Amino acid sequence: MNNTGRDPAFSETIHVRYRDTDAQGHMFFANYLVFADEVAGNYMKTLGFDWSRPEELPCFVFTANVNCDYLHECHGGDDERVDVSYESIGNTSAKLAFELTRVSDEQTLVRGRFVQVFVDAKTRKPIAVPDSVR
Repeated sequence: MNNTGRDPAFSETIHVRYRDTDAQGHMFFANYLVFADEVAGNYMKTLGFDWSRPEELPCFVFTANVNCDYLHECHGGDDERVDVSYESIGNTSAKLAFELTRVSDEQTLVRGRFVQVFVDAKTRKPIAVPDSVR
């Protein structure tokens, strides 16, 4: 990922559909976050967080903050590579960085991060970040 100088921990390519765009002809701003969240969820699945089986999760993960810098526009029909990596991990929270890049010309479109808080599923109180994430 360009913003950290490291290779991403996980990447997927997503095709931008016409319905992902707005009246101005480029991707609706919130859909960048949807794409990043989808790939982040797939990455977390490799770390033991299968969201389709919440009863088996080591804990829940709440998004406490989102930051996103929009650098260039994306259009319907584009393919975007979505890269995600943990930027930092604290005691009960972590910053998961994401970057979306247009595949055809390697233009970085968006950079951002999700601040995640790891919580006990029953009490909803913060707990230590699981070893699988560390």
